[in-house]
Order: sequence, then structure tokens, then C-alpha cells
Amino acid sequence: MGVDVEVECTVARPVAVVAAFAGDPGRAPEWYANITSVEWVTAPPLAVGSRMDFVARFLGRRLAYTYEVVELEPGRRLVMRTADGPFPMETTYSWEPAGEGGTRMRLRNRGEPSGFSRMAAPALERAMRRATTKDLARLKELLETRGEATATS
Repeated sequence: MGVDVEVECTVARPVAVVAAFAGDPGRAPEWYANITSVEWVTAPPLAVGSRMDFVARFLGRRLAYTYEVVELEPGRRLVMRTADGPFPMETTYSWEPAGEGGTRMRLRNRGEPSGFSRMAAPALERAMRRATTKDLARLKELLETRGEATATS
């Protein structure tokens, strides 16, 4: 059984601001509660083929994995896949205009757990949905309360 979690939120900031901030892997620890560090394997800027090492804590476990950018449409869509690690995963970010100057952001994580994780997939999916929903709320708070300076600093 696979895991497929998609959540979305609307941020009262322009698409360019939200996409620049959320689409910068180096900023992930600022708004993802479970990501503790990101190190570039390839040199920035972000491009198809870019690789980053992520370290996260999820459900009490330390996870280390490498993401590779497989699709990039600046300001519109970013897709990364794990190149290695314990849980093959694909993460998709998408941004589109919403309302007057706002942005609808969608964040989708899907993958195929193996071993014990496969049996725990339903619980894993629920935990991922809760965590991702909280992460998007944090992103929204950061960008709406700190403003554009956060996205460009």
C-alpha cells in the first residue's frame, strides 16, 4: 500500500514570494517542523538534477535522505524525489494565484514504504497529513506576518 498525502493552503502573498521561499530547499528547516537540516550536494541555484541531503525526525526516528529535483517550473511547480534513503518518496510543490494577490500552495508527498513501514502505511499517512498541514500553517504564518523580507533574506 502506498502513501499519498496532499494538503493545501492559501497564503496572502504573491505567487513569486511564496514560490521563492517554499521552493528553496535550504529554507525548509524554517517551516518544516521535522526537517532539521539541508545541505546542498550540488551547487545552487536550484535546477533539474540538483541534489540536497535532508535530515529529519519523524515519528521518533532520524531519517537521512537525498532529494533530487526532477521537475522545475519556477514559480509554478517543483518536484523532488529521494535518490536514496529509507522510504522512497516524491514531493511536489505547486503554486497558483488565489484571490487578490494571494497564492494557493499545494504540497503532495507520495511514496512506497517497505518492510514494517508498509504494514503501518495507514498510520504513517495520517501522521504525514497532520505534520504537513501544520508545516503549511507555519509557512503561511511566516510569510504573512514577516512579509516579503522573509522571502528575500
